[in-house]
Amino acid sequence: MEKNNILKNYAGLLWLLAGIVVGSIVGLIFGTKVESIKPLGDIFLNLLFTAVIPLVFFAVSSAIANIDRSKKLGKLLTIMVLVFLSTVLISAMLTLLATWIFPIHQELAAGTANLKEEKIESIGQQMTQLLTVGEFFEIGSRKNMLALIIFSVLVGFSTLYSGESGDAFKKFLVSGNEVMKKLIILIMKLGPIGLGAYFAYQVGVFGPQLFGTYAKALGLYYGVGAFYFIVFFTLYAFIAGGFKAIKLFWKNNIVPSLTSVGTCSSIATIPANLDGTLKMGVPAYIANVTIPLGATLHKDGSSISSIIKIAVVFAIFGKELVQVDTIILALGITVLVSIVEGGIPNGGYIGELLMISAYQLPPEALPPAMIIGTLVDPMATLLNATGDNVAAMLIARFTEGKNWMQEKILSS
Repeated sequence: MEKNNILKNYAGLLWLLAGIVVGSIVGLIFGTKVESIKPLGDIFLNLLFTAVIPLVFFAVSSAIANIDRSKKLGKLLTIMVLVFLSTVLISAMLTLLATWIFPIHQELAAGTANLKEEKIESIGQQMTQLLTVGEFFEIGSRKNMLALIIFSVLVGFSTLYSGESGDAFKKFLVSGNEVMKKLIILIMKLGPIGLGAYFAYQVGVFGPQLFGTYAKALGLYYGVGAFYFIVFFTLYAFIAGGFKAIKLFWKNNIVPSLTSVGTCSSIATIPANLDGTLKMGVPAYIANVTIPLGATLHKDGSSISSIIKIAVVFAIFGKELVQVDTIILALGITVLVSIVEGGIPNGGYIGELLMISAYQLPPEALPPAMIIGTLVDPMATLLNATGDNVAAMLIARFTEGKNWMQEKILSS
C-alpha cells in the first residue's frame, strides 16, 4: 500500500523524467533531424503561455485583494525588492570573482548570427514600453508581462480598498485563481510529450555547439551556475529556515527545475513555482505576489550571463574587467538586464545592446554575446526561475519572522 502511494505521488514526476530522458536520447541519435518534432514542444508551450497570462492576473490580483492590511503589504514589497537585488548582486560578484580566477585570455571567434537592425531607443521610451501598453488587448501578450503584473497589482489594490462593495469582485478573483490553477494541471498532463520534444530539439540542435569556439566561456558559465544553484540556493534556504527548509526546498524544487530547463522560460515555470513554493510552506499571499513578479524582475541566471558576456567581449577586444569604474558599470548593467529581459525563451537582446552602448563597443561585439546568450539559456532559465522559489522562502522569513515555517504547519 505504501509503495502504491509513493508511485501515485511521484507518477507525474516520473512521467516527466521519462519524457525528458527519451527526448534527450532521441536528440543525441538523430541530431538536427529532431527539428521535425519541435512543434510538439511548441504546442505544449503555447498552451502554457496562453494559460499563464490569466493565471498571473488572477494570482497577483487575488493575493493583494485578500491581504489583511495588518500584514503590511508595503513591508512585503520592500523586503521582496531587497531580496531580489541582493541575490542578483551576489550572483554577479561571484561571477566576477570566477572570471578573475579563470580568465578568458584567448580571442574567441565572433561567429555569425542573423542580426536585425536594432534601434536603441531613449531610456524614457524603453521604460514606457516596459511598464505600460497602448491598448488593453496588448496586456494579454506574454511580451508585456511586466505591464500585466503592474495592471494586476493595481486591480488588487483597487479591490482591497473598495471595501464591502468590492467583495463580489474579490470572490471572482479568488475563484478565477482556482480555475486557472486547475487548467494548468490539465495542460501539464501533456508535459512528458511537450518537454520531451523540447529536450530532443535542444540536445539535437544546440548540443554540438557546446564543444565549439565558445567552450571555455560556456564551461565557466555552467560551472559558476551549477555552483550557485547547489551551494548558494542551499545557503539561502538555510538562512530562510535552517536544515528543514533545505530539505523542503530541494524536495519541491525538482518539477520547477525540470520545467524551467525544458521550456527555457521563467514565465512557463510560474505554475510549477507557485505549486512548489506553497509545498515549501511559503504563505500564499507571499508566493502569489513574489513568483509572478520574480519571473520578470528577478534573474540570477541572467546576472551571471551578463558578467560572462562582458568578460568574453572584453577578451575579444583586449580590454580588462578589473578597473573599479568598469566593474561598477558592469554591476549596474547586470541589475538592469535582470529587470528588462523578458521571462520568455531567448527574450530579446536588450541586455547585449545595453552593454555595447554603455561600454561604447563596436557592433562586432554583438554576435558573440548573442551566441553565448543562446547557448547558456537552459542553465540561465533554471537559475532565473527556481531562484524565485528560494527568494520566496527568504521573503517569508523576513516578513513573517523566524518561526514562519512552524506557523504554517500549525495553521495547516
